[in-house]
Amino acid sequence: MTRLWYCIALAHPNGTRAYVAAQGEHLGIAIAAAEAHHKKSRAVAAAVCAESEIPLGDSVGKSSVVELPAEPELAAATTPFPWPVGTLPQLGQESALVEARTGYLERPEGELYVVEIQVPADRLVDTFLGLIERLPAADNLEVKLLDHFEDTGRTDVWITSRVDAKQIIRFLDDHDDDLLHNGHVEVAVYLRTQRATLRLTEHKTIVWVADDRALAADLAKWLAALKVPAVATLTTIAAVPHFHYRIGTSKDRKKLADTLFRQRLRRVDTTRPTMRPLTAG
Repeated sequence: MTRLWYCIALAHPNGTRAYVAAQGEHLGIAIAAAEAHHKKSRAVAAAVCAESEIPLGDSVGKSSVVELPAEPELAAATTPFPWPVGTLPQLGQESALVEARTGYLERPEGELYVVEIQVPADRLVDTFLGLIERLPAADNLEVKLLDHFEDTGRTDVWITSRVDAKQIIRFLDDHDDDLLHNGHVEVAVYLRTQRATLRLTEHKTIVWVADDRALAADLAKWLAALKVPAVATLTTIAAVPHFHYRIGTSKDRKKLADTLFRQRLRRVDTTRPTMRPLTAG
């Protein structure tokens, strides 16, 4: 498998920055190497290294991580919103995301009632599973392996038989690295009677879509209990060029599909988008 060099910006707890070139078979492996090289840091932006930034000479073959000189604007950047694992902005895009924050916002789409929710990395799983736990019903779990997962150009849709919220939470908890921390995957819970869907998107926001506002007051109470405030605007990573990635210990597309099959999910649809999303990865 081809190994690429990625240029990765890292933020330390004290607010200082590091800038490294890290090698990996995919971005998730490079991020893990970069974060291990700089203990207690977290990746905040990335790009595929330009030819001039690829380490040469003694660096090659001796280390998968090489320090790079930080550009002035990178060193001066403020600490950004802690994006959930699976998504990362492209280097140079942080200034467009300074308003990103925790919160939820109604985004009506025609006659549909739509709410988008954003929380930081350390709260994503608890918030998503906490909402599932509070649902009046949870009838099916859908898993989408998206077209940019290994650049296959197709989206495969898998679905469970009729289940309940406890079964869904247990399944997601058992496969969190492959499903919840994977930027190439979306998962959704269907509420058939309520004609609603709770989805964890590829951008790691949580979206509620319903035919009406019947559960709007309940949703507001659930979000208040989970300490997610209503906001007037919501800046998400989808607003800028960005990367989708999976962590280094997660399964590749084929192994994940095999796992879903063994767990008795059915592949019910395969689609090929007419246009690729405008993202960096």
